[in-house]
Amino acid sequence: MKMNNNSSRSIKKVFDTYTSKDTYGFNKTIIPVQLARYGDELLVSRSQAKRLLSRIDKFKTVILDFDGIESIGQAFADEIFRVFATNNKNIQLLHVNACKDVEKMIVHAILNTEP
Repeated sequence: MKMNNNSSRSIKKVFDTYTSKDTYGFNKTIIPVQLARYGDELLVSRSQAKRLLSRIDKFKTVILDFDGIESIGQAFADEIFRVFATNNKNIQLLHVNACKDVEKMIVHAILNTEP
């Protein structure tokens, strides 16, 4: 690991990224979805989604970063954005850096969520 000794980033800025303003608890996380992959495998199954979601119930806000992910399967998206989201309404589930194909699959899963 390399660190710049002259970084403009402060410890407050780092803490603010992962805490909520009201409680100051570490209750927000950013998860690089890329970490759910083994090698070049595609993210298509519910079991892969469940592995990615492991222990995120400890947070109030979860940001899934899809940077570097070119596609996901319907079952993978459904498990995260319909099943998990429906069963964990107290968790704010967000996504960032999704390409067009990934965004399409996420929207499909979200729109198929029953009220």
